[in-house]
Amino acid sequence: MAFKHIVALLVTLAAFTFAPAASAKAEPLQIVGFGDSLMAGYGLGPGEGFTDRLQATLRAKGHDVAVVNAGVSGDTTSGGLARLDWSIPDGTRLVILELGANDMLRGVDPALIEQNLDAMLSRLKARGIPVVLAGMVAAPNLGHAYGEQFGTIYPALAEKYGATLYPFFLDGVAGNGSMQLDDGMHPNAAGVERMVESFLPTIEKAIAALPPAK
Repeated sequence: MAFKHIVALLVTLAAFTFAPAASAKAEPLQIVGFGDSLMAGYGLGPGEGFTDRLQATLRAKGHDVAVVNAGVSGDTTSGGLARLDWSIPDGTRLVILELGANDMLRGVDPALIEQNLDAMLSRLKARGIPVVLAGMVAAPNLGHAYGEQFGTIYPALAEKYGATLYPFFLDGVAGNGSMQLDDGMHPNAAGVERMVESFLPTIEKAIAALPPAK
């Protein structure tokens, strides 16, 4: 082989050896939807739940995300606190925290609800995971005093921990029979679409504010 050909071959090999490796495709930004039946997709078919539809909508808008469903039907803030650490895996970039509705329907003391949510937000902050806090509104039959105390929980905690507040997770669905299952409580597929549409500006703002991945 001619000397110049050998030199050319060595140069080529060196380029492969020392050039930066082609960067692997970045992992999708992982979002965990942590909540109760409203997050879990109670009564809905495959792909119709909130996390599935939110993921599809965000991807359609160009966001490389994976929205994980960590909803458990019937869950309370006490149950959520007990399972929080193992339900939110390492690598999670953002959590949608949606709990409190079942506590409220059972008439649980708002002070305990706030205490549990506070503990969850504190743990997530310690792990460096930002939160979108999905609020809830108390049922009218629980009375004005209960509703007023319950209603202050989410804004106060969002301010305390610097979380992004989405005031009412069922906005546009609650009280609208065409958007609900026959139980009059959970969203149907059309209701989920309405929820995702309403929630989208908030979650996109939260994604845009995320610090760079480590």
